[in-house]
Amino acid sequence: MRALVRDGPVAVDTCVFIYFIESDPEWLPVVRPLFASAGTGDGSLVTSSLTLHEVLVIPYRSGDLALAARYEGLLTRSRGLAMIEMDRPMVRAAAQLRARYRLKMPDSFQIAAALAARCTSFVTNDRKIPDIPGLRIVQLNELV
Repeated sequence: MRALVRDGPVAVDTCVFIYFIESDPEWLPVVRPLFASAGTGDGSLVTSSLTLHEVLVIPYRSGDLALAARYEGLLTRSRGLAMIEMDRPMVRAAAQLRARYRLKMPDSFQIAAALAARCTSFVTNDRKIPDIPGLRIVQLNELV
């Protein structure tokens, strides 16, 4: 795994949190080591504050406040995990990334946060994210 996920902070896409919290049978064995490494201090994870928004929509829609609380707890109080807030310079950077690489809006925010935090890799399950200079895009199936 370390060969694919370079040294330094590793950015993770929203789907990684969903697979972890909801114990997805296919992807949990793949994403669990990322969280274990961060929890022991052997690695660090980064995501944008947009992730919190994305993971809370369905629990709020279904009235599952316990699940919403689990997501918020993971994202805001986990050792080895930093959530990058989206301030004006970050919004501008996301817009530039979206314009240059034709990213979807959520992906541009995630990549902007990853680059701002000087991440070396971005772990996702989104095959539409193109190569970004200075950031290794790692598909989850590569970690199997």
